[in-house]
Amino acid sequence: MQKLIKNLNYIWNKFRDNRKLFWDEIEEQLIAGDVSVNTVTEILGIVKKKSYGNNINNPEKIKSLIKEEAVAILGDKRDIVLRLSSVPPTVFLIVGVNGSGKTTTVAKIANLFKDSGKKVLLAAADTYRAAATEQLQHYADKLSIDIVCHQKFSDPGAVVYDSIEKSKAKGIDLVVIDTAGRMQTSSNLMDELSKIKKVINGRINREVDEILLVVDSTTGQNAKSQAQIFNGSLDLSGIILTKLDSTSKGGIVLTIKNDLDIPVRMICHGEKLKDIYYFDPVKFADSLFN
Repeated sequence: MQKLIKNLNYIWNKFRDNRKLFWDEIEEQLIAGDVSVNTVTEILGIVKKKSYGNNINNPEKIKSLIKEEAVAILGDKRDIVLRLSSVPPTVFLIVGVNGSGKTTTVAKIANLFKDSGKKVLLAAADTYRAAATEQLQHYADKLSIDIVCHQKFSDPGAVVYDSIEKSKAKGIDLVVIDTAGRMQTSSNLMDELSKIKKVINGRINREVDEILLVVDSTTGQNAKSQAQIFNGSLDLSGIILTKLDSTSKGGIVLTIKNDLDIPVRMICHGEKLKDIYYFDPVKFADSLFN
């Protein structure tokens, strides 16, 4: 993953006698790394105050202060873990645009909980893409877990309804629902997902346990736009960040958490089903700034 601030010592030496240009350069680099203007202004406002107030003239100390503010924004690691309901089945609704790695992420979540000893069922509610159902069926076979899928273009709500009923009958701990990522318009997609949410709430007599948006980390500021749209219709409980490799800038995580107050809960990188991890704010900040 790309560092958000490059050559800090060089920038410090270049602008040692002009602190305004120093801070301007840091601001530009953070914004170029997909941190929003609002978030950059907030972070640097605090760091500048601490730097001037304590007469700090060490660039590494300034970088540490920036990292501290980033960790403060990202939140407590203890709030990250996905939790199972005390009244089974727990239901995870996984949403996101096509191409974000959503279906693969569904399989990774299923594998994670299966490895912890839970009985898992997959729901193939993306009935608009035959490839999505086929892919999920492949993962279900590979993991030897149950799956519910209907014919192409069938009602996604019916798939979800049947999935929850089957889970109750078979003593399933967790239902993980894959959903469509594209329809004729954004409003059509959001209406469909809202309908699915209502079906779930009605069958489990509570709110959906987790509504998680899968975001491709390489899409930059477009990720914030996606999060705003999905959150407006579904009230997201968290983000799962995929494709977090050397091409990712990572600053979008700070933007989504600070501007929208949606936490990143998990990250994925790699092709294997085990390549999914709970988000660690401190480690993530270290990777961005160290």
